Amino acid sequence: MQQQKETHLTPIGYLLWFFGGIFGYHRFYYGRQLTGLLWMLTAGLLLIGWIVDAFLIPGMNRDANNQFKSGETDYSVAWVLMLFLGIFGAHRFYMGKIGTGVLYLLTLGLLGFGVLYDLFTLNGQVSERNGEIAQGEPVPA
Repeated sequence: MQQQKETHLTPIGYLLWFFGGIFGYHRFYYGRQLTGLLWMLTAGLLLIGWIVDAFLIPGMNRDANNQFKSGETDYSVAWVLMLFLGIFGAHRFYMGKIGTGVLYLLTLGLLGFGVLYDLFTLNGQVSERNGEIAQGEPVPA
């Protein structure tokens, strides 16, 4: 039986935890949008949750690897591009969504609202893209 390729990487989880953990970036990366939003609104539950998460990241990584579909498009690359260059649409260009990439580039990520949307949906977008690539379907912009 062939083992699925890792979709999420523990070092990237720790990188996001260190640089944006009080805003829940690592939780969004691992597909935990509700607690990511909670961390965002409470500064990582007043830093206590942020500290506890340092010990929980390996488990969150394992869960994400079981939940999402691996493939040609790398989750970690998409997340790093979105978090650091999202307002310019870099993650959208990377996923082959050229039309919305240009739109983000011209509107600074739809004035940030598009990037906020992607914060909640990027894992699903990458998983869908990987499924389309595996089936040989054209990918919409």
